[in-house]
Amino acid sequence: MPREINPAIDAAREKGSKVILREINDKDYLTLPAASLMKAAGVIESVGGKRKPIVTVINSYTNQIPGHAHLDKIEEIVVKQLEEDGFDVFRASVGNCVCDGIPMGTEFSMNYSLPSRESIADQVEGILGAKPVDGVITIGNCDKIVPGMLNGMTRVNIPSLYISGGPMLAGECEGCSHDIDLVTIFQDIAKVNSGDMSVDEAIKRAEKADPGFGSCAGMFTANTENSLAEVIGFAAPGNGTIPAGKIIDGKYVLNPDRVEYTRNAAALLKSIIANDLRPSDLVTKDSLDNVFKADKAVGGSTNTILHFLSLAHEAGVPYTLEDIERADAPNISKIAPSRPEVHIQDFHKAGGMSSIIMELYRKGIFKKGTRSVTGKTVDENVKGALAPDGDIIRTVDNPFSETGGLKVVYGNIAPNGSVVKTAGVPEDMMKGTYKMKIYNSQIEAYNGILNGEIEDGMCIGILYEGPKGGPGMQEMLSPTALLVEMGVKASLITDGRFSGGTKGACIGHVSPEAAAKGPIAALQDGDIIDIDLYEGVMNVRLSEDEIADRISKLPEFEPRAKGGSLRRYSYLVDSADKGAVLRDPYQK
Repeated sequence: MPREINPAIDAAREKGSKVILREINDKDYLTLPAASLMKAAGVIESVGGKRKPIVTVINSYTNQIPGHAHLDKIEEIVVKQLEEDGFDVFRASVGNCVCDGIPMGTEFSMNYSLPSRESIADQVEGILGAKPVDGVITIGNCDKIVPGMLNGMTRVNIPSLYISGGPMLAGECEGCSHDIDLVTIFQDIAKVNSGDMSVDEAIKRAEKADPGFGSCAGMFTANTENSLAEVIGFAAPGNGTIPAGKIIDGKYVLNPDRVEYTRNAAALLKSIIANDLRPSDLVTKDSLDNVFKADKAVGGSTNTILHFLSLAHEAGVPYTLEDIERADAPNISKIAPSRPEVHIQDFHKAGGMSSIIMELYRKGIFKKGTRSVTGKTVDENVKGALAPDGDIIRTVDNPFSETGGLKVVYGNIAPNGSVVKTAGVPEDMMKGTYKMKIYNSQIEAYNGILNGEIEDGMCIGILYEGPKGGPGMQEMLSPTALLVEMGVKASLITDGRFSGGTKGACIGHVSPEAAAKGPIAALQDGDIIDIDLYEGVMNVRLSEDEIADRISKLPEFEPRAKGGSLRRYSYLVDSADKGAVLRDPYQK
């Protein structure tokens, strides 16, 4: 059941473009001013005459993000197809799009990333609420932009389609054992710091790691989201894996396969509108179960938990961490960062998400009958997909692990849950006892690791980086990449979150968070913690009374943001176990 929003959205859902533009005649001429303005903008050819259906294309082009630097070209392909299909087309753009990799590890810039999801969803709502249309296509590619687009379309709930820009190719590296990517460069910082690599050598590798436009080349957050958009039904097969670029005559250019995919996907909107297929038809308990089964099968980013919980919230579908834990599947594919030599282009050649979906259907793990923008069900979409190759994609009978690549973890410091990407955890780090080393921000932890403060057998606790405390729950690829490259056998727990490029024993999204005086705020240097990721349990060796006593002595939380949007966000945001959605201040 779609959420009730406001009268403008009600009208958009019921009447579409007829809210703002109707055929002008003796009985109805009230939309004359709108018609005049739309003709001036080039949206319609004339004020009078028969009306075409109107659709909006909402793009997120920006050269601030390599994954979005080519979306202007993708938009042109989409608009041309829609016009050929008989539509008049509004073009709109969302701002506040953040590339997580560029501000990663900075003092505060990364804090804007997760809040941008809410900003983008609000912009989609505003665009479609102010100028109602008969259907919408959103174009995105990277981390918070994808869920922002999906959430916005779901909130408005008119016929909708999502198209991504596609993944970047991995970088070729002379003298390396395999192709490289962005995570390689983060790890190179540790090599330079230890003296194992020169700055000049690191520069040479950084020149090659990201060869051109597209979302970063591993099964990081962006590519996980774009692939799972196929599973939830918002996008056609191939959305998440057909590479954005191709090397032709030594130049990185727009991939002809991506062009064809984009054209064919845009052509689906006509039937989506004709069949009145809406996000509320796509986002169901069954389709969400399938999303998390697929996510666990590929060992995708833990950030999908935040984003699909928020999507469920927008759709009005009750869904919790307990549901995610129950929606299990074997881990049948490992892609960078879990397997650094395998990238999205390799996954695509092996069959991509369609092969994963088909294999899970074959073994009765997926639920059949969930709907897709193709007009078919998701299971019908993947008939004819490539069978598992046994290497990049394994069968359910011969998985990398019997349980999925993501795990929900509970315990006395995470009574409402936390999340770990088990696909990226070494076997010898799945269970252990550790001594805590506490930092109250990511930058403190990063500097501590660089300065040699962390040893084998420690557990790093990074506090006050949750949705409220950060604010904005900034990603933490920098400290985790350092730990991996330095070879330190330390685990890490935080109320913040990790990059999709993270690997290692890194447990995030601890709820309630430290800023809300959750039990994690009681942790101190030297505390002993027992972690069992097989069972999904972690407990610090403190009694309930000891934890409560420490919490009672903490000062009141004071937001780090003293003004502006992040301070408002800190006040309104809910906890990570609820998807870090914004609370309704009027709801008691």
